[in-house]
Amino acid sequence: MNVGSIARAMKNFGLHNLVLVNPQCDPVAEEALKMAVHAKEILKSAVLVKTLPEALQGCVRAIATTARVRDWQTPLESPRTALPWLLELPESPAALIFGREDRGLSNEELNYAQRFVRIPTSDNYASLNLASAVAICCYELAQYTAPPTTPPPSQTELASLDILETYYQQLESLLLDIGYLHPHTALTRMAKFRQLYNRAHLQTKEVAMLRGIVRQIEWALKNQGNHQNL
Repeated sequence: MNVGSIARAMKNFGLHNLVLVNPQCDPVAEEALKMAVHAKEILKSAVLVKTLPEALQGCVRAIATTARVRDWQTPLESPRTALPWLLELPESPAALIFGREDRGLSNEELNYAQRFVRIPTSDNYASLNLASAVAICCYELAQYTAPPTTPPPSQTELASLDILETYYQQLESLLLDIGYLHPHTALTRMAKFRQLYNRAHLQTKEVAMLRGIVRQIEWALKNQGNHQNL
């Protein structure tokens, strides 16, 4: 029923690209179609994927929604403040990420976003239904007209999130190898690196440079023994 209601809210405000990550229901089941009313085509065209990184493939910007205050340097913003940022590069795919109805997004899943939205609600009853949260964010997005399709020169080669993810995995492997990271704390420490790089909005060529540095370090470590034996 939530999925159907989400499709209806999306169509109300002119959105149509729905991606469902490991859904625990049939998005075209009778209840979903009934709640979608005249937005059934959004359910039928929804893309189903197994993981969040797969859903974000090709995106250069992503905002995640969360109801919880987290001990992070990255602030929680209101939808009205943050969401227009998704529309600044209209030719580049962007994503708005929502979590599960019962527990939202995990800390690990939030690591895939660059900015974070919290919908302000009453202290008397702060919990929002998932479909209601989607509707509020869709409304806020609909209030803004996308700027001209030519992006600023400094933003033309923003690295997609899947390219960044490949770099994060490569960096984590290296830092584990040299002992900077330890398996039991790697997730928390890498979250700090992700936040740092996400704030920088890296370009594709900059990620390529960083990956080149990591590869060179890996090569040097691998060949260190050979040089010592010369």
